[in-house]
Amino acid sequence: MTAAEVRRAFLEFFRERNHEIVASSSLVPANDPTLLFTNAGMNQFKDVFTGLEQRPYKRATSSQKCVRAGGKHNDLDEVGKTPRHHTFFEMLGNFSFGDYFKEDAITWAWELLTKVYQIDASRMCVTIFGGDPSLDGVSPDDEARAIWKRVTGFSDDRVIGLGAKDNFWQMGDTGPMGPCTEIHYFMDGKPSAWPTQDPASWKGWLEIWNNVFMQFERRIAGGPLFPLPAPSVDTGAGLERVTSVVQGVKSNYDTDLFTGILKLAAELSGKQYGADVDADTSMRVIADHARCSAFLIADGVFPDKTGREYVLRRIFRRAVRHGGKLLGIKQPFMHEVCARV
Repeated sequence: MTAAEVRRAFLEFFRERNHEIVASSSLVPANDPTLLFTNAGMNQFKDVFTGLEQRPYKRATSSQKCVRAGGKHNDLDEVGKTPRHHTFFEMLGNFSFGDYFKEDAITWAWELLTKVYQIDASRMCVTIFGGDPSLDGVSPDDEARAIWKRVTGFSDDRVIGLGAKDNFWQMGDTGPMGPCTEIHYFMDGKPSAWPTQDPASWKGWLEIWNNVFMQFERRIAGGPLFPLPAPSVDTGAGLERVTSVVQGVKSNYDTDLFTGILKLAAELSGKQYGADVDADTSMRVIADHARCSAFLIADGVFPDKTGREYVLRRIFRRAVRHGGKLLGIKQPFMHEVCARV
């Protein structure tokens, strides 16, 4: 499947289950001064989750363009060095606003991954919220554990309970939040053992899906948690990651989302992608930053000296530096790479 087919299959799967397909919102968040950029699929639904906004549907699905390059969610310095980090990415999501909850969310996630995408179930495990002293009054998610075991046939050791750092999701210091359950895929063939609470045991495992069960809202930073009007579901599945698994490649940059852009970067530099570690890093930086720049500019953000405009300026300048100083590209090139996006 191409990345476009992965995206289309996701949206169609949930449309067939009575979800409204909602277009991606702008990368510039509307009416939310706490966010520099849209960084998750649920951003545009924040007021729906908290009950401040009503929409004519209770179920939605989207492929949301996101940027994480400033503030708390900042991946900029890692981009190009790893197979997964990006400034710009797409987040596939399905959302329930007080409609279905854990049972359907988990069942549909497993069905889509194993039946539609045909991902090998023997290479997957899941995590749930196992409790945390920092969240007084929030119990371990034994309900999600029981559902996973029933839906998948997993034994207890394939349903790993982790703390708040890994399995309690929050958009920011305030707003909707709740326990989450993640699906992980082993990238290096058949796993010889299942991971545990030991971080070292997670080598080779890739998170490909996150179901957040929105049950709480924090109204002021550091304040108490309030129950939401109706428990809801917020799913996040990175298009780039899911596509890498479906296409059987080790790096997001080896998917068809990036290969065409990397080919152009290689042509412009006169180098071969895959022949030199440092040059490969620079080409990945250019590919990622061209995608980010193109989509930010399309949403009305232009390089400048303050705020989100300054972040774009840094991103664009970093790509130019990697192309000019590190790859030896003499002529202006970013307009060509952005056009390839």
